[in-house]
Amino acid sequence: MPLLKNGTLENDPFIDVSGEDTLPASGSLLLSLAQWQAHKDELAARPDAFGVVLRSDEKPENIADSLDQLAVIALDFPAFGDGRAYSYARLLRDQYGYKGELRAVGDVLLEQLHFMHRVGFNAFQIKSGDALKDWEIAAADVSVWYQPTGDGRTTVLQKRHK
Repeated sequence: MPLLKNGTLENDPFIDVSGEDTLPASGSLLLSLAQWQAHKDELAARPDAFGVVLRSDEKPENIADSLDQLAVIALDFPAFGDGRAYSYARLLRDQYGYKGELRAVGDVLLEQLHFMHRVGFNAFQIKSGDALKDWEIAAADVSVWYQPTGDGRTTVLQKRHK
């Protein structure tokens, strides 16, 4: 599955081992929350980057004290109607100040890319024949914003008062 990051297609350097029983000895890893909690000390001693996959029922507070150790946080969208990852992304960016890669995984749809980007996602795993074209469509889809977010785009109200 292609990784779309900051508007370009990239090779994913991370190996998703979140469903595995054992961890590889080397390589950049994406771990489940439980794996990360169980192996926190040994992971910190490794030279390779690592990150955590948070399911929608696992809150960002579980990792908030260690964000500087995580190169990537992947937030899972288990189904179209489950929007908890939107709230988690906003919390991670705005309240906790996370600056690293925030990746949307799971049921990531073209129609949602723009809104995911607005709340802080900068990487997406999407099922698509042409992920780059889908990103360009999503980025051009909306040109006026009502709600302020951390992306700094001017809202309609701010434009109106200028």
